[in-house]
Amino acid sequence: MSEPGLYAVSDLHVSYPENRAITEALRPDDPGDWLIVAGDVAEQVADVERTLALLASRWATVVWSPGNHELWTVRDDAVQLRGEERYQHLVTVARELGVHTPEDPYPRWNDSVVVAPLFVGYDYSWRVPGVASKAESLRHAEEAGVLCTDEFFLHPDPHPSRDAWCTARAAYTEARLSAVPAGRQLVLANHYPLVREPTDILWAPEFAQWCGTDLTADWHLRFNATVMVYGHLHIPRTTWHDGVRFEEVSLGYPREWRRRGTPSPVRRILPA
Repeated sequence: MSEPGLYAVSDLHVSYPENRAITEALRPDDPGDWLIVAGDVAEQVADVERTLALLASRWATVVWSPGNHELWTVRDDAVQLRGEERYQHLVTVARELGVHTPEDPYPRWNDSVVVAPLFVGYDYSWRVPGVASKAESLRHAEEAGVLCTDEFFLHPDPHPSRDAWCTARAAYTEARLSAVPAGRQLVLANHYPLVREPTDILWAPEFAQWCGTDLTADWHLRFNATVMVYGHLHIPRTTWHDGVRFEEVSLGYPREWRRRGTPSPVRRILPA
């Protein structure tokens, strides 16, 4: 039996039968293992609940951050809540399963490491290079045939826009991270990367504007991050930014992971 570890996965997208089968086969290596789930479990609340319940029954501790897909309000979902109300409902569902959320005290993985699940979205600040405004950047994306489905299904209520919601979440989260006692190392887990550089290899660079915010660009340094865990891009890999390890832990859609061969989506984060 191996040493208990901290693991992570994201973008399980269990509405696809192939992904659901992969998710149902996931098991820890050790009874003491922890698992970070960095968003995009599913679009319907029942699927999110069922999946988190399964993972929580197997891992010693599960920590969840929402992705954009959990926050969609789709027509065939029995839960038609929108925006903040939908997010808070998902938080309640996760808490009832014993899963840690961005609204709970950050759990300590060991004496020195704190795991901080975050919910900070995007504000269109990662615009098409050389473009000055959000409207122009969105126009460039539309002309290139690139449009995120969030524009139709991710409602920011009661905030006036998704970018306004992102700004509010960034301020709230920054205050929470600033309150972590000095000397603690943090594992930061957010659905979106905290820096723009991971988006540089996107096939459609116009999509970067739906992938994060400049508001978080220095958080990995300011808050003593030992690792930053994220998903969303569906490009699983390890990169380094300012000496900090960034782990993209997406499974992604079947058409994507088939190109990489049989997936083993859960990645060991610590011990490295």
